[in-house]
Amino acid sequence: MMTRALLCCAAGLLLAGCASGPRIDTSYSSTGHDSRAQFIILHYTSTDLPRSLQLLSGRDVSSHYLIAESPATIYRLVDENRRAWHAGESEWNGRTWLNATSIGIELVNRGYVESADGRRLWYPYSEEQIDALVVLLKDIMARHDLKPGAIIGHSDIAPQRKVDPGPLFPWKRLAEEGLLPWPDADAVAAERMRYASAGLPTIAWFQDALAAQGYRVPRHGHLDDETRNVIAAFQMKYRPARFDGEPDAETAAMLQVLGNHAGR
Repeated sequence: MMTRALLCCAAGLLLAGCASGPRIDTSYSSTGHDSRAQFIILHYTSTDLPRSLQLLSGRDVSSHYLIAESPATIYRLVDENRRAWHAGESEWNGRTWLNATSIGIELVNRGYVESADGRRLWYPYSEEQIDALVVLLKDIMARHDLKPGAIIGHSDIAPQRKVDPGPLFPWKRLAEEGLLPWPDADAVAAERMRYASAGLPTIAWFQDALAAQGYRVPRHGHLDDETRNVIAAFQMKYRPARFDGEPDAETAAMLQVLGNHAGR
């Protein structure tokens, strides 16, 4: 009986040792690291809160956070250190498949409905919801040491297939909170007059300027559907009153001013 008890005790100690894992010395640490999260990507859910929670708590699609409309409850659905399934096929500033390097935030918003004549009628965001979003964004950016410009929309990273968070999302409000760059209105007006007088830049210029902002865009100098979709995504963000994908003087002016700001 004594031998059996000793064997059981030894086996228990062996299992306990295995369960505890490797012995790791943490007395040294490296300063050469940064956050897994390099971007924050904003989406709308295209449905109401109950359906949003149902979809985002399943296996096929997820996000780190979901913000309701009113009350603007912030739900954390995935730990920030884990990868959520929200971006899909995507690219920004040369980085691809951005699930691995981003934090996803979904806003409860139905997106749009199509009218009888085919127009898209967009749903607005509540002030309460945007207030909650701003607080969350500032907290995430501080903790992950992210710079203004790290916040992007799903339509920015996948302009060929996505339009969220849509033209009624208040990007300028985020800029006023110091969360992203915004083109100075006076500088845009001056550049617009110059382009109106001297003529528009080439399509190749537009493509290069959009690529400098971070967009994946063709670089062949032709105004094809893919290029129009990228122009429309940019316009939806910075000039939501008209996002028709046309390379006009105001769009060129905004790209020029943003490019000048980035080059400082």
